[in-house]
Amino acid sequence: MTDLEDKLSRVLSGAADRAPQASAGLTAAVKARHHRRRARAAAVLAAAAVIVVAGGAGAAVNALRATAAPHPATGEATPSAGELPPPIEKVWPQAVHKIPAKLPDGRAYYPQLLLDDRTLLVMTGVPDGNRQFLWSYDLETGEPRQIAEIPPTKGSAIFADDVAAGGGDIVWWASYKEAGGPRVARIWTVPVAGGRPRPVTDVPLGNVMKQGHINGLTVAGSDVVFAYEKGGVYRVPLSGGRPQPVKGAERHHVLQWPWVGVHHGKAIFSELLNAETGERRDAVLKADEEVRCGVERCAGMAVRYRTVKVERPRDRSGKEIKCGTRRCPDTERVQTVLRRFVRDRDGSRERELPTGFQIADDAGLERFFKVHVTGPGDQRILTLYDVDTGRSADLGLRPDAERRTGIPDGGLDRLMTYPIKDEMYVLDLAAIK
Repeated sequence: MTDLEDKLSRVLSGAADRAPQASAGLTAAVKARHHRRRARAAAVLAAAAVIVVAGGAGAAVNALRATAAPHPATGEATPSAGELPPPIEKVWPQAVHKIPAKLPDGRAYYPQLLLDDRTLLVMTGVPDGNRQFLWSYDLETGEPRQIAEIPPTKGSAIFADDVAAGGGDIVWWASYKEAGGPRVARIWTVPVAGGRPRPVTDVPLGNVMKQGHINGLTVAGSDVVFAYEKGGVYRVPLSGGRPQPVKGAERHHVLQWPWVGVHHGKAIFSELLNAETGERRDAVLKADEEVRCGVERCAGMAVRYRTVKVERPRDRSGKEIKCGTRRCPDTERVQTVLRRFVRDRDGSRERELPTGFQIADDAGLERFFKVHVTGPGDQRILTLYDVDTGRSADLGLRPDAERRTGIPDGGLDRLMTYPIKDEMYVLDLAAIK
């Protein structure tokens, strides 16, 4: 396994993974740590920083375009086609921090998580250098403070990944393989106050192209919790030791500790287990629904599939059979979206989501959804939609000359970040009441 293959595996696996006001317990759980915001995602963002948004969603057909408008709790109108919602700094000013996109010394940085209400944890050195550093950044004063240099690992070109924090400690892992030895994911830790990083444990890795790395890294009291990307949750003391499997979670993934779950096809985290108490939370689903669930809610689509006949251009290799002079008959599976929805895991309080909702995206605090709308000139504009109030905000991102737009970095937790020109937008969704 080469480092290039290893990097490719991590990028691909990351792409495949991807209530009323959030309860106090949920907010506390995501406040203390980062969930699925990875250094690799930041590196891909910095290297590519774009996603093609022209042309719609391929073969997907919206059968209810005229009736799919959400029903805001406040009665506030949803912007009509060609009309954009107000800028996010006007809608939720308390949540928006605009800071320089580089540190005072000119270094680019990559946000990782919020250590508290005013302190952002950032990383430098990805992907523009071999030396990586962790910094705390004061959102009020603009002052950065170096926490530690991430130790380079002999025999590895893989940068630090899956940064998490809790209880005054920061953890991350890096994949490496020394000559003649197995590939491992080494978990590291350092105090938030700063100091010399130390290794916690080495996690054995098999064929990462087939089995993946580890993810879901979490600080849980005096332990570190993680899962293999193929499934299986483990924990290990922060002080060091051998990782031990979490009982009952042999096939599971970490959602928000102690909640772990399994993936059943297109039902992501529909079944949850509290790994500390044994409580189960299975979502109420219908046969035609595809969902991605959080601890409290599930968001998804009801869909219908049908197979249609199509013709494709003849492959110049000449390997096709039963082709005409220029075209070859084929079939294609077409998806019709019947409705888009969000509801509690028990099936109650279902509400429709806007047409531009994409099921692959996690909703911040299970409340804030990224939604594409059609703006002036038929531009696809990314907005943030609050399902609790029905309010929407324009994130300010715009397609470039090639009709590409930036990708906000965010997950189920409170933090969303994205650069616009020379500014970094840091959104603290927990500040929105």
